[in-house]
Amino acid sequence: MEVWNPGDDLWTVDLFVSANLLLVTALYLVGVRVLASRGLTWSAWRTLSFLLAMALLAIAYLGPFETLAHTYFWAHMGQHLIVMMLAAPFIVLSCPVALTVLATTGRTRAAIIRALRSQVGLVLVNPVVTWVLFVTVLIGSHVTPVMEWVLGDHDAMAYVERPLYLVAALLFYYPLIGNDMCARRPRPAMRLLSLGLMMIPETALGAVIFLAPVTLYPSYVASTTAVGADPLVDQQLAGALMWAITMVIDSVWMMVAAVEWWRSEERSTAISERRERAEVQG
Repeated sequence: MEVWNPGDDLWTVDLFVSANLLLVTALYLVGVRVLASRGLTWSAWRTLSFLLAMALLAIAYLGPFETLAHTYFWAHMGQHLIVMMLAAPFIVLSCPVALTVLATTGRTRAAIIRALRSQVGLVLVNPVVTWVLFVTVLIGSHVTPVMEWVLGDHDAMAYVERPLYLVAALLFYYPLIGNDMCARRPRPAMRLLSLGLMMIPETALGAVIFLAPVTLYPSYVASTTAVGADPLVDQQLAGALMWAITMVIDSVWMMVAAVEWWRSEERSTAISERRERAEVQG
């Protein structure tokens, strides 16, 4: 790893990450414009959610976190939190699947809908499958040999770890929050349960890292020692971030799911009341 020293520039320019963020943002905004040209409305809050997600990814992978993550484990952990627990949910709330379906036509739209309704598509939105995938990626990437491999191989970090983190998080949150097109959305109680249960492995991982009496990752021992920092303190700070902050963030997404459940019940009640009135009047 390239060690950061005080006085060095904190901002990282990664052309691959920058180009992808700009491309995805442009595609989303083009989709919104296509809908407008057809006289269809698209919520400004969804667009804002998407732009916020892109900004968060830029903060994680182009800003100080990316630079400091080559030296400090706490910054590396901060990247994980930003991507998996903030950027990914905001992308889901921006309803990119619904936007893609509405912005396309003909065979392209039909193919997307078929994929969503296919057996593979249904498995990928199963809350048990997505929960296990999320936990596997989260825990597995922090096993010492895996972490050391990623830290020592730029391609492994750029093309394996980072895509896995984002994809696992997107699949986890996709059926649980928001109202994007989902062929088989779990019941509201299951959504809340899945979000709540995610606190267990997240806090357990944070506790293990925080309470470990020895350093776990030799690469971070070398990098923090090189800049005069205490590697064990660095590791404890990373564990504290995962242990405490994840509970706060998870609670927010549980509140979002609870509000959506409440609004769904309100709509169902209103529909039932209208039917009853229509039957009485008829």
